[in-house]
Amino acid sequence: MSGICASPDVPLRVHARYGRDEILAALGNKEDSRARVDQWREGVKWLPEPQVDAFVFTFDKNSSSFTSTTAYRDYAISPTLIHWESQSTTPSVSPTGKRYINHAERGSHVFLFCRKSTRDRGFWFLGPATYVRHKSSRPMQITWKLKHAIPGDLYVEFAAAVA
Repeated sequence: MSGICASPDVPLRVHARYGRDEILAALGNKEDSRARVDQWREGVKWLPEPQVDAFVFTFDKNSSSFTSTTAYRDYAISPTLIHWESQSTTPSVSPTGKRYINHAERGSHVFLFCRKSTRDRGFWFLGPATYVRHKSSRPMQITWKLKHAIPGDLYVEFAAAVA
C-alpha cells in the first residue's frame, strides 16, 4: 500500500482495497443517505455532491458472472494508463459520455477501483484518473491516465488476469 491519500477530503488510500460500501462511505454518498450497496450494481456510481464518478471493474471476465453484453474489455495498458469500456448504452454524445470526457473542465473527478476477479472481496483503489482519449461509442473505449502509477507487482498481477 502506498499510503497516498486521494485528496484531503477523501479518506481513501491509493493502492489499498475497499468494498463498495466502504467506497460509498468514504465518498460521502450525500446523494441518498439511505442508498445501499446492492443498489450499486453497475460499474459506475455518479455522486453529484462530491462530483465524483467512482468506477469499479474486474479485469478477468472469464467468470460466469459476465455475459457477452457485460464482458467489457478493461485492462491496464501500462502502470499509468487504463483502458476502460463504458456501458454498452453510453454514447460519447450523451450527458454521461460528455461528463466522462469533460470531467476536468467541469470540476468533477474520476476514481478507478479494480479487482483481478470476482472472487476478490475488495477493489484496489487505483486513485484519481484523467481522461486521455476515447474511441467508439456504445460502449465508449476510454483511456484514463492515473495520477499514481500501479506498483510493479500489482501491475503484473492485473496483466496476467487479462492475458
